[in-house]
Amino acid sequence: MTTPFPLRFAGGRTAMAVHVDQPGELPAALTSLGLQASQPVVVLVGGAGGLDPADLDRLRPLFESGLVPVIKHLRAAAIDGGTCSGVMRLLGEARSSARSDFPLIGVAAAGTVTLPGGQPPRDDAAPLDPDHTHFVLVPGDEWGAEAHWIAQVATDLAGIRPSATVLVNGGEIAYSDVERSLDAGRPVLTVAGSGRTADQLAAAVHGRPADERAVALVKPGLVQAVPADDQGRLASVLSAILTGPG
Repeated sequence: MTTPFPLRFAGGRTAMAVHVDQPGELPAALTSLGLQASQPVVVLVGGAGGLDPADLDRLRPLFESGLVPVIKHLRAAAIDGGTCSGVMRLLGEARSSARSDFPLIGVAAAGTVTLPGGQPPRDDAAPLDPDHTHFVLVPGDEWGAEAHWIAQVATDLAGIRPSATVLVNGGEIAYSDVERSLDAGRPVLTVAGSGRTADQLAAAVHGRPADERAVALVKPGLVQAVPADDQGRLASVLSAILTGPG
């Protein structure tokens, strides 16, 4: 683990970041970033580059009226992949628009992202999102290398407090993200109507025909589906999970 360092984005925004090489370093890394353990945690996974502008506009109320108010009210932390794309961008923008102060932590494989002012490590490297407050940079140069790290950061940060994963849209990597959360015993809310993997998982929850990978992930009591056009439903189900026993 290296010493935390600032990332300075355009417009004067700054986030603190740390490189981590081993999972056992995570508790100390989170402490070094000023993040306190034993707080409710929301993990956001799902669509990144596969979301077009129309999708982003359609899903934005889900973040502005569903996710962010709950996270803010419960003084929870949020964790995602940290890039300026798709659902991660939507969460960052909604947090900033609401002037919320909850920690928004991006966990990204260092070989897949471009740091502000830095050179891209690969042609399709993604820029980090300037509306995030902290970043944990982990080993890996392939998309999806961060999946098990995201799950472990959530577990370490939540401690004895409840946590939940919210799946919005998503491609192939989303299946791994969901599996990692379930392996950790973390409840998953899949947003039906948000597209792709989330819709497949929602169909499986309701016993309808779905991708066999989605069917295999459905665990009674751990996976629930909520509709994309009902922000209140998402908020109420998420609140119930995060205020229950850890």
